[in-house]
Amino acid sequence: MKRILASIAVAGGLAAMTTAHAGEIVIGQMTDRTGPIANVGNPLGDGAQDYIDLINSQGGINGHTIRLIEVDNQYKVPPSVEGYQRFKSEGAVLVGLFGTPVTQALTADLAKDKIPGTTPGFGTALAADGEAFPYLFPAAASYWSQAGAAVEYAKQQMGGLKGKKIAYLFYDNPAGREGLPVLRKLSELEGYTLNEFPVPPPGIEMDNQARDIARRFRADFVISHLFGRAPSVSINALKRAGFPLEKVVSFVWGGSEADVAAAGGFEAAEGYAGIQFAGVGDDFQVRRDIKAMLKAQGKEVRESMASTVFYNRGLLISALHVEALRHAVAANGGKADVSGTQVRDGFHAIKDFSLGGLLPPLNLGGGDHEGGGWVRIFRVTKTGFEPATEWFKGYRDVVLNLIKEESAKMKN
Repeated sequence: MKRILASIAVAGGLAAMTTAHAGEIVIGQMTDRTGPIANVGNPLGDGAQDYIDLINSQGGINGHTIRLIEVDNQYKVPPSVEGYQRFKSEGAVLVGLFGTPVTQALTADLAKDKIPGTTPGFGTALAADGEAFPYLFPAAASYWSQAGAAVEYAKQQMGGLKGKKIAYLFYDNPAGREGLPVLRKLSELEGYTLNEFPVPPPGIEMDNQARDIARRFRADFVISHLFGRAPSVSINALKRAGFPLEKVVSFVWGGSEADVAAAGGFEAAEGYAGIQFAGVGDDFQVRRDIKAMLKAQGKEVRESMASTVFYNRGLLISALHVEALRHAVAANGGKADVSGTQVRDGFHAIKDFSLGGLLPPLNLGGGDHEGGGWVRIFRVTKTGFEPATEWFKGYRDVVLNLIKEESAKMKN
């Protein structure tokens, strides 16, 4: 039924297509409202929409209104491809993607159509190379940068890596496998033993993997890369197997309030750590501004704002989109009819952008479409999340060298 409804929604949108109105700037945004990672997509999509509403309430960009078109892609490629065609037909000059499989399916189209696409925290790490992928912007730490950060964190926690055993517990799809090149390379360089534990989708059973990690492999540390319902399943499975959560760190899609709640709450998940590429919590001016906007409009605060990890990432996405558009409009003499190429150049003009401290200082010029690969790790306590690190980059030299090597292969 969900598939039918989604198809009807996309078809209805296609039937009513229009191009952008004069003085209007169109952005396409994909998310998962009803699919396997709706627990991510709903708060993220709400944050992205609320930020655009905030900017429009403040006069838009140089007086121009932003129209955000959202498509529920259900973390599937076919509705994403249909949605992308809708975005193009309605005059979108920028697209927020959702999901590594979706990114792989649409990368060539974005380059051909000269429409920038953003993939914060997912997609291919090679897109950090702006020369190889001129219209794709990770704009936050890629899975390769997350892998480097996870190993750096493990090194700090254990006081060294040589002779240690690290388990990689991952969702067995393109996204889950994306971090492997860095983990394998660092295993060679640092002298730890890496064992890989794939979890078949949808990731709702992993007691066997947890027992193997704790009792057969006898891991010293676990790096997990799971999403949807799987992170909470992993927390409980590892606990049942007797593995201490203090020795677990998750990639960015497994460390939210929803993951902790589904695992039994903060007290049950105490010690578990997650990588973040945006701030966690409510104490940011942009969130206060959105609450004030909603109050002025006579609206209630969204329940999804309580899911600060994913909602704040939605703010990151739209804030980067708006910042790129600001630069593009300025370069276009203040006019709204910017091209995708001008928006691409607008991303390149983003420098030290932190959204009032919600983000690390992102710089997307100089060919680095990732913005530096910054992350911060937060640990679960009995009462909430607490920062375990400041913003940092893990093994940045190794990550950049791998990107350079793989990009060179693509060109040959």
